[in-house]
Amino acid sequence: MQTISLLHLLYLLPPLIFVAFFYYRWVGEKTEIALATLRMSVQLIIIGYVLTSLFNTNSFWLLALLVAVMIAAASLIARRNIRAQSFTRYLVILACIALGGTLNLGLVLGGVLELENPLDARYVIPLAGMIYANAMNAISLCAERYEQEREHHVMEKARSIAFRASMIPQINSFLAVGFVSLPGMMTGQILSGIDPLIAVRYQIVVMAMILSSGAMSNILYLSYVTRTEK
Repeated sequence: MQTISLLHLLYLLPPLIFVAFFYYRWVGEKTEIALATLRMSVQLIIIGYVLTSLFNTNSFWLLALLVAVMIAAASLIARRNIRAQSFTRYLVILACIALGGTLNLGLVLGGVLELENPLDARYVIPLAGMIYANAMNAISLCAERYEQEREHHVMEKARSIAFRASMIPQINSFLAVGFVSLPGMMTGQILSGIDPLIAVRYQIVVMAMILSSGAMSNILYLSYVTRTEK
């Protein structure tokens, strides 16, 4: 696979600067894009070193710690756009992401892939990252939309609108894949020399687990929120 030099990464700066300029002009936030880009870069560099160590040692406890950090961080990020900022609500989001995501992760690792070692970090970490990140985005959209709709509709109507809205990105991806887009995992495998037909199978697994984990996390969250309102 073609190696990307660090110097060539600088070619990505002009588009980011362009976006940051209009984000500042239209939204009023001077540093959010820059800080997000810096944080993204630092986090990826750190996780690169962590994964190198994990793959070399194959430590179960380091693997468990990394997955726990993923869930905890995803829950914090998911909560940032909603008004309910209590610690209890954070724990609810964490539980929803953990349950909805881990169930699908376990199903893929233990059933679909038929691995000799289902806890192989080379499989667990990439799949867990995709699952928990998607659940984070889904529940963030769902929770924020539910709060908005609850101001204008009864609970059942607000729940319906929020759940449907949170599923739009996943359903659009299902409808567009293959004809409009080649998803990241499939593209990466093809670039690395994997047979496209094998890459397709992995992508089907990824897309199914992404939709299911996000939807299940939302179902759990909405079930809790609507039950506490009664």
